[in-house]
Amino acid sequence: MFRCTVFVLLCFILSGSFMGAKPNVFPEKLSEWKIYKGNLSLLQPATRVIPYALNTPLFSDYAEKLRFIRLPAGSSVNYSTPGVLEFPEGTLLVKNFYYSADNRKPGINKNIIETRLLVKNNSGWKALTYIWNEEQNEAFLEIAGDEKMVSFINKEGIKQDIRYVIPNQNQCKGCHNSNDQLMPIGPSVSQLNGDYHYSTGTMNQLVYWKKLGILHKLPEKSAIPRTAVWNDPSSGTLNDRARAYLAINCSHCHRREGPAQTSGLFLTEAETNSTVLGINKTPVAAGKGSGGRMVDILPGNAFESIMWYRMQSHAPGERMPELGRTSVHEEGLALIKEWIDKMK
Repeated sequence: MFRCTVFVLLCFILSGSFMGAKPNVFPEKLSEWKIYKGNLSLLQPATRVIPYALNTPLFSDYAEKLRFIRLPAGSSVNYSTPGVLEFPEGTLLVKNFYYSADNRKPGINKNIIETRLLVKNNSGWKALTYIWNEEQNEAFLEIAGDEKMVSFINKEGIKQDIRYVIPNQNQCKGCHNSNDQLMPIGPSVSQLNGDYHYSTGTMNQLVYWKKLGILHKLPEKSAIPRTAVWNDPSSGTLNDRARAYLAINCSHCHRREGPAQTSGLFLTEAETNSTVLGINKTPVAAGKGSGGRMVDILPGNAFESIMWYRMQSHAPGERMPELGRTSVHEEGLALIKEWIDKMK
C-alpha cells in the first residue's frame, strides 16, 4: 500500500498536478501542431512556418537537419546581439533530424528519426521530442528517449551504420541550460546571417525576416556579425571557422553561464581570453579524459592537446561532446587538428 501511495504521489508531482499546479498539456502527435501541410513526411511548412538554417550547425552523428520557426500571429522580434534572439512568448522552434539513403543525393529517400520542438510559454522554454514511426506518416511525443540503428551511404559511397541516440527530456536540459533556464542554442543573428534558398528565391535570412515584418531594427548588412561556415574556407579564416565549430558544438556547456562553467574552459565565439579558450591551460579536473595530456590546447601539437583527444574518443567519460554523438565527426576533427597544429 505504501509503495502504491508513493507511486501515485510521484506521478502527480511529475505531471505538475501536485499542490494545485496546472500541468502543461502538449499534443501526443506531431501532426496536431499543424506545422506542416499535406503529407507530413514531406515537411512542407504551413502558413507562418518559416524555414531557416545556421551557418555552422551542431554535429549530430551525420544526421541532416531541417529547421523551422513559427512566431505567434502579429508578433515580431527586435534585432539584438550577441546571443540568441529574444523570441516572444508563443514562439515555436522546430528541428527535424533525418538521414538520406545516399548522402550524394541529399533529401531523397530520407528516413526521419525525430523532430524536436522548443516551445516558449509564460514560464520559459519547454523541450519536446517526437519520434517518427516506421511508416513515416506520424511522430509521437516521447520523454524517455530511444535508440535506433541507422544505415546510409556517405559522400564517399561507403555504407555507414550508426547507433543513433534520441535524448530523454532531462538530457535536453544538459545542453540547453543557461543559468538554470532552458534556452535555444542556434538562432543568433550571426548564425542567421547567411543566404537561404527559399521557394521564392535565394535571400539573406535576416533580410527576409525583415521583409516579412518579423524582425525589426536590422542595421546595415556590413554592421551585422557573421558566423563563418566551418567547412567553407571562403567564409572566413581557419581561426574563424574553428572557433565557429567549437562555439556551436561546445559552448552551450563551455560558457560562463553554462553547465561546464566550473571547467574554466569557455568556447563562445566572442571569447578573447586565450587561457580560458584552452591555450596552454591545464584542466581543472579531466581525469582519464585527459588521455595523459597536460593542457587543453598545446599550440602546434594537436596530438598532445586534451581537446583533440576528447573529440576523437568514443569512450564514455572521455568523449566530447558528451551527448549528441556516438561517432566521431572526422571532418570537424580534421579542422580542429589543423587549427591547433598551425598555432604559433
